[in-house]
Amino acid sequence: MQQGIVYKVLEEFSLISLAEMEEVRLMNRVDTKYAISLSRLPEVLRGLQSSYYMQEINGSRLNAYRTVYLDTETRAMYLAHHNGYRVREKIRVRAYRDSQSVFLEVKDKNNKGQTRKRRLELPDIMAYKQDDAETFLHTNSKYRPATLLPSLENNFYRITLVNKRKSERLTIDLNLSFRSLTPDSVEKRLDDLVIIELKQQGFQPSFAKKLFSELHIYSLSLSKYCLGTVMTVPEIKNNLFKKKMIRINKIRKKQYEFF
Repeated sequence: MQQGIVYKVLEEFSLISLAEMEEVRLMNRVDTKYAISLSRLPEVLRGLQSSYYMQEINGSRLNAYRTVYLDTETRAMYLAHHNGYRVREKIRVRAYRDSQSVFLEVKDKNNKGQTRKRRLELPDIMAYKQDDAETFLHTNSKYRPATLLPSLENNFYRITLVNKRKSERLTIDLNLSFRSLTPDSVEKRLDDLVIIELKQQGFQPSFAKKLFSELHIYSLSLSKYCLGTVMTVPEIKNNLFKKKMIRINKIRKKQYEFF
């Protein structure tokens, strides 16, 4: 029932094409993340409708993504985030299924909270071992390609919005699933959680931020990679994420208690 309401609201947005979205790539940006229950998504979308366009790809406004995260055997990138390092890196291969494109992506965060993303197009999601991909990693990552292993698979559907001034993007991810790429291969789903990410050139006024404040939706800094790792690798060090996981579970249960 809830999914049906979401689809109906999606039909009410003005549209923007994938080609037009290239004007708002924001490869160097500041990201702010939020989490809500699926039950609140129609309310949020209606609040955003007057000020944002919605991306449509091949007739679809809800686009499928598949991501494979790479990490070292000791999960150095996960632990850097867990341990609170302000300067950190994430490496992933992402398949944008509706546009039938695949990219190897390196995301760096600096000590000012700014994110820089570089990417290389690949023929398929496992082609990160090819020579050009290894050259790309040698140039753009501090981690050596030979030390990287597939760590986690993540699938989800994404709604992408851009404000009408074309100065920021909002991505809204739902139907999240995770699978650890380990011998025991644990799988988890989060069908009742929605992750929203505001991407801006820098910290600046935003209609979305104002709306979220009015709706008592507060930012939550936790990556999908870390969330999926905590959920599917029970033996992993996660004590510094416990408060965030408690908060996420409260959101999923629609108990809006924040700290």
